[in-house]
Amino acid sequence: MNLNGRAGINRNPYMAMKKCNMTETETETERGDFDSPWKEAVEYYFKYFMAFFFPTIHDGIDWSRSYEFMDKELEKIVRDAQSGRRYADKLVRVFLHDGCETRLMIHIEIQGYRDSTFPKRMYIYNYRIFDRYNIETVSVAVLTDDNPRFRPDEYTTSRWGCELKFRFPIAKVWDYRRDWSSLADDPNPFAIVVMAHLKALEVQDAFIRKRWKLRLIRLLYDRGYAYKDVLELFRFIDWLLILPQDLDKQFIEELRIIEEEKRMPFVTSVERIGIEKGIQEGIRLGSLKEAQEMVIEALKARFGTVPQDVEITVQEIEVKENLKRLLRQAILSDSLETFQRQLQYCRVNHQTSH
Repeated sequence: MNLNGRAGINRNPYMAMKKCNMTETETETERGDFDSPWKEAVEYYFKYFMAFFFPTIHDGIDWSRSYEFMDKELEKIVRDAQSGRRYADKLVRVFLHDGCETRLMIHIEIQGYRDSTFPKRMYIYNYRIFDRYNIETVSVAVLTDDNPRFRPDEYTTSRWGCELKFRFPIAKVWDYRRDWSSLADDPNPFAIVVMAHLKALEVQDAFIRKRWKLRLIRLLYDRGYAYKDVLELFRFIDWLLILPQDLDKQFIEELRIIEEEKRMPFVTSVERIGIEKGIQEGIRLGSLKEAQEMVIEALKARFGTVPQDVEITVQEIEVKENLKRLLRQAILSDSLETFQRQLQYCRVNHQTSH
């Protein structure tokens, strides 16, 4: 079952992780990195994303006509001038069933804390997009934090009889934990995305996390997803539900058993390219330069010649954990272009954190 109905789209859910027992500073940093996998998942599974979180809007879109992501245009409009941070926004041009054109801006804020500026930012983004294109703009937000009381859905201001009220639809991922059985039965790929995210938030015990990770991976095979869909969703699960090295090895072995049962070696067939050669262990024990070289060598083994700008960017990454993730991405990516997109995310996050 091939879920992606849009050909030619770049796919790269390079998955940000949530560590067990992180410090407060580390937790905030990692939560800020959650936007990359969500942003990629939204783009790859846009139709399914809308059906899962905003079914009324989904039903109003004419899916027989093409839609267009306008991320570069959005960056020009809504860049945060103060901090330079890029929020995980998506701007999509769609067509309605009545033949009218509207631009739909999807705003995904990955955060685990209350943000009083969020509604105002949503309003600013909305009116800037409208001002730029003079076309009706619908703003929506998916809240992936674990604060059940944080549910901002409007921005209001008034003085001397002049009043403004801006309301926008929201979806709270935390709410879906109430009906886990429905998630488990839902064939929509975003049900898998939500389950993985919830377990990343809830489960800190590494052994329990491994068990849940395997259960979610088994669901991918049970649902009969196509090869590329299994890999895409695996990347999301793998990056959010990261495991300690010893348990990760156990996970791979148990995953092989599942794939042998299903006779579908989708993931371990590419995993063993690097993992069975001990590359991850080499990064852990080796120097920073050796870690960078291992990522580059993995790319050469997979794709042949590696562009010089890619090598330079990899050599600019100076955090071993990021290099370990990039190595896994080099092993799992279905194309060099896919890896390059995630490398760019990693570079931006690396610069922002310094």
